[in-house]
Amino acid sequence: MTKRLIRLTVNGKPYDVEVEPRERLLDVLRYKVGLTGTKEGCGTGDCGACTVLLNDKRITSCLMLAISAHDCEITTVEGIAQDGHLHPVQKAFMEHGGLQCGICTPGFIVSAYALLKEIPHPTEEEIRFNLAGNLCRCTGYVKIVEAVKAAAQELQGSG
Repeated sequence: MTKRLIRLTVNGKPYDVEVEPRERLLDVLRYKVGLTGTKEGCGTGDCGACTVLLNDKRITSCLMLAISAHDCEITTVEGIAQDGHLHPVQKAFMEHGGLQCGICTPGFIVSAYALLKEIPHPTEEEIRFNLAGNLCRCTGYVKIVEAVKAAAQELQGSG
């Protein structure tokens, strides 16, 4: 198959990458760009472990062909931290035990980050609804919801 050159902006940095037509965005991010924070949990788009932002919209990168991301802006879990400091969502997941085995954590963090950009003061129902595309087999979701609530409070200056 003929490879194609695509341009991606990942976490604010431009990349020119040769891809095969059937190559997944997840694999390009992990193996060609070198950002291994995005995980593959299922490979079928069901678990959300591979969630990234594509032009500020949540997508499952295991289902997207890399060639379809040409000229797009992508934010991974690594790009949420600012100037070497963890984002409040990342800190809250650590402080509130919203992570255990770590496979689902990057997808949850990206989804929570996107949620808090859209809805700065989410209710518990809004948090649960907006994180429904991410599955966790370890935590039971209570700690994840607590972490998102705490991050929302910190981002609003009351945490």
